[in-house]
Amino acid sequence: MVRTPLTPEERERGERLGRLLREARGGRSMTDVAASAGISAETLRKIETGRAPTPAFFTVAAVAHALGLSMDELIGRCSPVTEVAA
Repeated sequence: MVRTPLTPEERERGERLGRLLREARGGRSMTDVAASAGISAETLRKIETGRAPTPAFFTVAAVAHALGLSMDELIGRCSPVTEVAA
């Protein structure tokens, strides 16, 4: 199966998600958060660095839960910022 290339917008959204999760992790270790989410530290590292820009929904949900973030908050903060015309 050939995967279609990601658009620049998809890549940017993945980078925003990674930054948000990294910030939310704060002083907790990557290993601790990954274990709490039931994923490998390498998977979390890839998400946080944008190397996995489209992680599975349940992976994101598990990490969000481990960090005390709601999915609504993640969606709101990972959506592109649109400028409002005055």
